[in-house]
Amino acid sequence: MNKFVLSFELIDSPLLTIAAIVAAVGVAVVIVWSPRRIVRTLIVGAVAGVVMFLVAKILEAMGTFQGPLPGAAVWWGSGAVAAVAIGVVGICRRPWVRRASGVVTVIAALLAGALGVNASYGVTHNLAAILGVQALDPASLPQGGASSGDPATLYQRWEPPAGMPAQGSVSALTGNTKIPTGQYAARDASLYLPPAAQVPNPPVLPLLVFMMGQPGSPDPTALAKALDAFAAKNKGLAPIAIVVDQLTAPDRDPACVDSAKFGAVSTYINQLVPEWAEKNLNIIKDSKYWVIGGFSNGGSCAVTYGAKYPTTWGQILDVMGNEFPGSEHVSQTVADVFGGDANAFQANKPSSLMAAAPAGSYAGHTAVFTWGSEDTTYGPGQKANSEAAQAAGFTVLTYIVQGAGHTGEALDGSLAYAIPALAPALGLAAPPS
Repeated sequence: MNKFVLSFELIDSPLLTIAAIVAAVGVAVVIVWSPRRIVRTLIVGAVAGVVMFLVAKILEAMGTFQGPLPGAAVWWGSGAVAAVAIGVVGICRRPWVRRASGVVTVIAALLAGALGVNASYGVTHNLAAILGVQALDPASLPQGGASSGDPATLYQRWEPPAGMPAQGSVSALTGNTKIPTGQYAARDASLYLPPAAQVPNPPVLPLLVFMMGQPGSPDPTALAKALDAFAAKNKGLAPIAIVVDQLTAPDRDPACVDSAKFGAVSTYINQLVPEWAEKNLNIIKDSKYWVIGGFSNGGSCAVTYGAKYPTTWGQILDVMGNEFPGSEHVSQTVADVFGGDANAFQANKPSSLMAAAPAGSYAGHTAVFTWGSEDTTYGPGQKANSEAAQAAGFTVLTYIVQGAGHTGEALDGSLAYAIPALAPALGLAAPPS
């Protein structure tokens, strides 16, 4: 499929507005074309919309969506079905102009409904992310720079040169730049380079490895937006970020561990990715300046890996993660990932890993936990994990995005808080006074 189509912005573009207007005009044409049947046509649309609303609420109560639906998603879905029903009425009635209006109405309403629901979640910004494919241009690896001075004081020592780009770059680690995946079928990772990494003789920078949610893909859009916002206020400085794939496909959940069924995901992310980054990227070699982070499913992996491998990851960023990997389907995870060993499943929970760690394992490590105030599915688990991390010796920071659920609104708000909050530990900002 054409890269332009795959990468076209779906949320922050006028496409939704245009589709909604076309659908509304089509509905109006179908309704007023035959004034004698206006009431009957409106009743058909209203009944279809109400049925869709009730179905959505029933499925939500059954846990089909693994959490509460955003309110706007229900209304977009119901409105779209109502418009489609009216469009079908138009298709079934002469003359041909009305039938053509009905066809346009159905197409526009389906598009507006899909775009509206997607915008309500606010996470997948393009078709590539929805389909779980990579549509970015291949990466050109950045120029190396000499490491000099204490990384903790980079924010003081660095002065951006003239001509530094205003924004970071995003690209795909594919072909010659692909990260070896070992015994794991990971999709191509994405690379974010901040402005300071794109100049001659760039500074050596911290590393952030990030994972998105399920369903999802290694889409850097939300993270790049937040890193660009930070860099704009901090002389072009930000971590070099790799967005990796912990799923292999949108419908799979390897639960963050190596397994016979799904492959060696943990080895890929905790061994092969850092090894490749050290060799190929201009990053600080001290893992104190390496962050493991993620959103939702990726957040549960991030806190699991940060707890299990404190010598690899100096900091943790858990954005609305599950309390533990596989929390939505425990029995299936125990069977598929842990070979039926419930004790191994329990031992892999972040709280268990942190409780079992030797004293002092997490000294100097910061763990950031964020969630939306309306996220009743994942919020309690985030709170529990933050308390477990505090007890285990992490420096814990928590942030609640008020009025947000498990959506892109909360993801954006979380990253806007977390990146500046972690910056002092990464040498990108002064320590809090």
